[in-house]
Formats: sequence, C-alpha cells, structure tokens
Amino acid sequence: MNWTYSDAMNTNKRPFVFINMAMSADGKVSTARREQLRISGTEDFERVDSLRASSDAIMVGIGTVLADNPSLTVKSSKRREERVNSGLPENPVRVVVDSLARTPTDSDILNVGTGRRIIAVSEQAIVEDIGRLGDKAEIMVCGKHEVDLEKLLYLLRSQGIKRLMVEGGGTLNWSLLYHGLVDEIYIYIGNMIIGGDSAPTPVGGTGFVRPDELLQLALISMEELDEGVLLRWRVLPKYNETTDL
Repeated sequence: MNWTYSDAMNTNKRPFVFINMAMSADGKVSTARREQLRISGTEDFERVDSLRASSDAIMVGIGTVLADNPSLTVKSSKRREERVNSGLPENPVRVVVDSLARTPTDSDILNVGTGRRIIAVSEQAIVEDIGRLGDKAEIMVCGKHEVDLEKLLYLLRSQGIKRLMVEGGGTLNWSLLYHGLVDEIYIYIGNMIIGGDSAPTPVGGTGFVRPDELLQLALISMEELDEGVLLRWRVLPKYNETTDL
C-alpha cells in the first residue's frame, strides 16, 4: 500500500524520536574506508536490543542499508516473546528513508524477520523502482526532491508510531537534528582511537556555522558500560521553535 502526506493531515503530532549511536573515543563511527567496526561490547549490544524492543519503529537511511545491510530485528527471543504477549508484533516497524527508492529487494531489512516495513521516498523516485519495492514494503511518498522528514514523522504518527528509534548514519542524523526533530540522543563512546580525516562521524551534513545555530544538549545520565561510557542527552529546543509537535 502507498501512503502520501495528505493521508496524515488529521494529526498535529510526531513520534518521540531518539537517536542511538556509537563512536570511538576520537568521535569516529568507522574507518576511513567506511568499514563497519564493533565499537561496543556485549552489555551495550543488550542495551541496544532492549531499546529496539521498546520502540514502535526503527529508522535508518539508505546509506546505512547499502553500507551495512542491517536487519534491525529484535535479537532476543525473550524480548520478542514479551512483545507478542503484549499484543505487539515480534519486531518494530522498520523504516528506510530512501528518496530515490534504491533499497535492494534482497536487503536484510526487507527479508529477515517478521513485521511491517516502510520505505519513504520522494516524488523523484522512479515509478518502476517504487513498484519493485512495493512488493516487499509499504511505500510512503513525502517530499518533492528528497524525503521531507517532518512530513514523514507526522505520517508515521498518524499510523500509530509513537516512539521512534533512529539507527542512521551521519546524513540522516544531521537532517533530523537540523530540522529539530530529535528529542533524545544515546551515544556510546568506546575505548579505541580510529583517526582519519575522512572517517565518518555520528553527525555529518553541512554542519552549523554560527555559534548561535548550535544545538544545545542537557545531560540526562552517564553510565560505564563494557569498556566505555554511555551518555544520554536531551536535545534542548531552540528559543524560536515550538515544542508541542
């Protein structure tokens, strides 16, 4: 089934959105070759799985799908069983932000585990590609040249998604933060140095330029985990932004 933003115009809310990320002690998420690394350990793996199990949906960008091929399923059978006993599907809804409908049909996110999948595309996506993906997932069209994230979040909320976990890369993280669409950030800092001028960081994009543009955070908690530290932040709204989305 295909959805458009007009289908969600009866709502004025978005989900609670939190980003989960991991980086090295020097702020890198992978090597300069963009090779995936395991930065955290078993305890953090369990924490992330628990966060997934507590979410209504998990969102990633097409870059993450192409680079890492994640399934984004709940790994613990006990957590999946608890979800089912609570009247929920085994896995949260999995959402891919994919403006041009480039998600491979054989990707794990479309084939591994049970549950609903959503591909968010723009009007620039080729009709044939949308049709190809439509056999595997629901298609949400929102945005002319690229996915309009604010519209997408409204649309997801209208579909019953109240708690959204983001496991995206630097591009998606930046876009959400830039548009004021993030409520909290979890960031695990591992005990390693990666280095490299071109090694990716948790937030990419063009970046803020002026000091008055910078997003401010309030520390909620700090916890030693595995051989690193987990920080949980609340994103503070800018003075000219409404907070009752």
